[in-house]
Amino acid sequence: MSDLATAPSATRAAAGNPVVGGAPRHTVDQAWIDEVSRQVVSDGSLPPATLSTPLTGEALGVIAQSSRSDVEAAVRAGRMAQARWARTRLADRSAIMLRFHDLVLERQSELLDLVQLESGKARFHAFEEVADTAMVARHYARHLPGYLAGTSAQGGLPFLTMARAARRPKGVVGVVAPWNYPLSMSITDALPALLAGNAVVLRPDNRAALSCLTAVRLLEEAGLPEGVLLVVLGEGPGAGQAVVELADYVCFTGSTATGRHVARTCAERLVGCSLELGGKNPLYVAADADLDRAARGAVTAAFSSAGQLCISAERIVCHEAVADEFTRRFVALTRQLRLSVDLAYGADMGSLAGPQQLATVVEHVEDARAKGATVLAGGRARPDVGPYVYEPTVLTGVTPDMACGRGETFGPVVSIYRARDERTAIAMCNDTDYGLNASVWTRDVRRGKELARRIDAGTVGVNDGYASAWSAVGAPMGGMKQSGLGRRHGAEGLRKYTEEQTVAVQRLVPIQGPPGVDQARWTTMLSDGLRTLRSIGWR
Repeated sequence: MSDLATAPSATRAAAGNPVVGGAPRHTVDQAWIDEVSRQVVSDGSLPPATLSTPLTGEALGVIAQSSRSDVEAAVRAGRMAQARWARTRLADRSAIMLRFHDLVLERQSELLDLVQLESGKARFHAFEEVADTAMVARHYARHLPGYLAGTSAQGGLPFLTMARAARRPKGVVGVVAPWNYPLSMSITDALPALLAGNAVVLRPDNRAALSCLTAVRLLEEAGLPEGVLLVVLGEGPGAGQAVVELADYVCFTGSTATGRHVARTCAERLVGCSLELGGKNPLYVAADADLDRAARGAVTAAFSSAGQLCISAERIVCHEAVADEFTRRFVALTRQLRLSVDLAYGADMGSLAGPQQLATVVEHVEDARAKGATVLAGGRARPDVGPYVYEPTVLTGVTPDMACGRGETFGPVVSIYRARDERTAIAMCNDTDYGLNASVWTRDVRRGKELARRIDAGTVGVNDGYASAWSAVGAPMGGMKQSGLGRRHGAEGLRKYTEEQTVAVQRLVPIQGPPGVDQARWTTMLSDGLRTLRSIGWR
């Protein structure tokens, strides 16, 4: 499927990051693309889209696109399949997901190639997606009975009124997924929706199509029934908008601007949605931090997947007491990061995902330079490595009027700030419209947890940038403020795809009173009963 030729080497451009690997060829056979494209709901009325790899800029092939009528057909087919799927035993659904877990790990070499080809990221960061997909599948398969378990409640007349709340699937869930994590973000939101008994119409970004379609094939190989998971492809205003307008619930990951539009559309239709949106994530280095550990952790937090991660750090706030020494260590490590576009392990950072991302990074860095910021590391493109490679970049002197001061760069650019004390540092961390992720670095873990609770972010790591929160699949993950609505992971990550329905049964005596008892007498009896229940602590 991919043809790689490498000549191991390690070189350093003048005053730049080291480069590892050779000059690989990255190819995908068009016949293979045509084969996986059969899973795309498309009548062929739209011209196909051209796929290319950011690793070299080369075209990979073309892939079918979906019209609005295709999305309508997918939703209709999903409704038909969903009724049968919802009757499937929970144990059988879980077994399918556990087989999928095993297949993802067995076929990871192919998946890693595809993730790299589509996103440009280094192979080690691509493995994060494989691990995340497997962990999400296993977690929800194991916890499905508990997450869907009903609850019982006493009614107004104890022992005579009984109510039970049960969860039932929404119906057809629409998942509109982003490009930056081609495997993980395309499929992991669909997994709990499927396990909850829904059908899913999934619209991955075209730049993530091959990774997504391969994962869908693995789900089908694991036993997922036909028609339960349907894939449509197309740009956001076309296929993506159609999914938002037709599904019974929408899960969207992307920019805050587009998320607002999705929310408005869903509100008009009175259907629910969950939104994971942008971030301008802070990392706080406290006065007592282990500086070597903090510097290594900050490199990972800022430059994994070339910074194209919603929860990566774009702002580092240092306590004045350690700012100079931390900066020295952090900059030294940043300059040592190895760049490569090889389909092989060994690189610390790969490429940006395409020309638009490169243009944004260049714009933000050059704007900062022009307005007085200092570049301590990086600050330039590396076309000698790959057409969209940009060096990991560290800035100081960034101010709010700069493009990277408050706007999300979504690339390998991080700014360092100094805080005179802890209170100022926390205020700086919270000085943003976003609230997705943050981290605190300190030797005092108890104090770190206290500081974390003062930061306005959906997830906060103590002595870790993002991996500890992301990999804790049983804990909810999502944004505050302009970073979104709802949560993925944990119980909420599955229950959001369900409706709660209460079935209440009344025995012997009706709530309105037995025949022959007048209203005044009955209300007096009820009042006495309520006082008694209060006195004995009845809940």
